[in-house]
Amino acid sequence: MANIHDVARVAGVSISTVSYALSGKRSISEKTRSRIDSAVQELGYLPNAAGRMLAGARTHILALTAPLRADTYAPAHMAFVLAVATAARRFDYDILLLTEDEATLGLQRVTSSRLVDGIIVLDVAIDDERIDVVRNLSTPTVLVGIPGDPTGLICVDLDFEAAARLCVDTFADAGHRAVGLLGHPPAVYERGSNFPHRFRSAFMEHAQERGLEATFEMPRTGPQGVEDAVDELLNPAAGVTAVAMHCEESLQIRALSRFAEAGRSIPDDLSVLSACSSFDTSSFSPPLDVIPLVAADSCDSAVALVMQALDGPLEPRIELVPPRFTPRGSVAPPRGANRPAPAP
Repeated sequence: MANIHDVARVAGVSISTVSYALSGKRSISEKTRSRIDSAVQELGYLPNAAGRMLAGARTHILALTAPLRADTYAPAHMAFVLAVATAARRFDYDILLLTEDEATLGLQRVTSSRLVDGIIVLDVAIDDERIDVVRNLSTPTVLVGIPGDPTGLICVDLDFEAAARLCVDTFADAGHRAVGLLGHPPAVYERGSNFPHRFRSAFMEHAQERGLEATFEMPRTGPQGVEDAVDELLNPAAGVTAVAMHCEESLQIRALSRFAEAGRSIPDDLSVLSACSSFDTSSFSPPLDVIPLVAADSCDSAVALVMQALDGPLEPRIELVPPRFTPRGSVAPPRGANRPAPAP
């Protein structure tokens, strides 16, 4: 593998001149720079990260802290990792992935060594241990998600509150008066993931504002967890005629099977909407109306903000991606309804 000595020899200049040309620390004549560039191309020389750091140049690497937990939904998690990597490549940047064991120590290590130019933080919890570290870093950092206290931070995320209100409005405007929400398993809420709490709170609050009765159930662990939760939602005493599902793909598929076993035809007997889903619901049986969670929407913005911050400090902010609704025929007025719900 070629080194800086080889470049200097082929270009016919000193090692220090090559270093100055590559780091930009001193002005080099165009003729000399051209010889050095030609030598670099001929030899396939790549300056190592340590050399670039010592020279104060950018490493063209972003750290991506994305902890893998026992209850992490891997397909969605990796969709966000891929979206960050794809966005970074548009700026000629690579990604250094920091996993669970490196949640805080890894951040401190890569920033103290100046190994990365910026940081993207995924899967943000309400009381996230990484936040205190991030606040004390000089390295540009953007969060995909919103912690309990976002003071002084730059955050990008889907507007989960608006998505929950959109769910409720879709049901209410179709004439439904009693609605259900099938959420994530209890462990997801207990560990403090931010977005499930935001969605659930906004759903229940807006249902009350629209004058709807709302029921919330979580699929608990065990082979009957989803089925038991669905049975509770369909309890005749609750009178639920519409259900929003805010949980992972496998749980939604099992819930659809349980609806069918209970004799509930969609949308004739029960309206169903998939909320903030990172997967395709068009292949479900039946296909579901969906408010999609598109990883690129927030990750593209997060990487772009880091790039901006490299050129100068940015003011703290929260950027929310507006939700959008994709109809597929799984929401309809309840049986016997002949007028929509009144506007709030």
